[in-house]
Amino acid sequence: MKETFMKRKNTLKVNVGGIPIGGGSFISVQSMTKTKTSDYNATIEQIKRLESVGCDIVRVTVNDKEAADAMPIIVKSVNIPVVADIHFNHIFALKSIDAGVSKVRINPGNIGNEERIKEVLTKAKERKIPIRIGVNSGSLEKDILEKYGYPTAEALYESAMRHVKICEKYDFNDIVISVKSTDVKLMIEAYRYISEETNYPLHLGVTEAGTTRVGTIKSAIGIGTLLAEGIGDTIRVSLTDEPEKEVEVGKEILKALNLKQGGVNLIVCPTCGRLEVDLFPIVHEIEEKVKNITKPISVAILGCAVNGIGEAAEADIGIACGKGEGILFIKGKIIKKIPESEFVSAIMNEIEKI
Repeated sequence: MKETFMKRKNTLKVNVGGIPIGGGSFISVQSMTKTKTSDYNATIEQIKRLESVGCDIVRVTVNDKEAADAMPIIVKSVNIPVVADIHFNHIFALKSIDAGVSKVRINPGNIGNEERIKEVLTKAKERKIPIRIGVNSGSLEKDILEKYGYPTAEALYESAMRHVKICEKYDFNDIVISVKSTDVKLMIEAYRYISEETNYPLHLGVTEAGTTRVGTIKSAIGIGTLLAEGIGDTIRVSLTDEPEKEVEVGKEILKALNLKQGGVNLIVCPTCGRLEVDLFPIVHEIEEKVKNITKPISVAILGCAVNGIGEAAEADIGIACGKGEGILFIKGKIIKKIPESEFVSAIMNEIEKI
């Protein structure tokens, strides 16, 4: 039987403000601010919230002069690496590098001619910061789109590699590549293609994925499929929601694939007609209370004895439910019987002990 989980591809390593990407490093989780960058107080506050939920790298749009002017203040006020997201105007990339950003993202479809790119590469090389070549299916160069007729994996690859070659022409190899699409199947195909053809680290994401419910599903399928195949070095989940949600979903994708250690792993049954407690609100309350815990702890809450006794016993902390009550397990040992009303407090008390 063919093994479906592949060993991670050992790509080249780049450094983003002290966070390694590629080369077998841990897979970092990124997000992007949703404030007006020119409102640096709001942007800084949002980045600090992202820091608090474990975001590794944050991207900030630099789309006008006021945003560029705010970048020095933003970079100096936060503790995680800041990436400047640049479209159309390379001058904003140059100003962002001067402001001290840790990486610049450029979109090949709209950044302009080679001379402009050369200016950005020269300054980035002086400051020893990487460039992400961020290709999107919705903004491919006109000639490439005309060649293929519509966005294809080959078209995304050709766009990315056109600009990789420009970088290499000027002896710039500190590169991260993304080939995102709103089409999950196309996104998977494009990343597979580029992973086969290059050794640069890859930034995974489904662009414009949608609301939290839909975007989580699309991202879990697209990003999760590639990670399971050993492809990908850093991820960003794009959601029409607060950026903290993006980080939470990204971390859960990594945890589901055993690619991230730390945090509470909740093992909860889907429930059925055998359930004799009101499990939904209990689980939701526990999930909210433990979301910012970083220590690796497994907590099992099982609704009945069919699988509950065994799976609850295998967790660090577990409850196997009965009629209006449950048996509390700690590392396989039965501790006591507790009423349904004490499930949450009992679990949280045991987590605090750990």
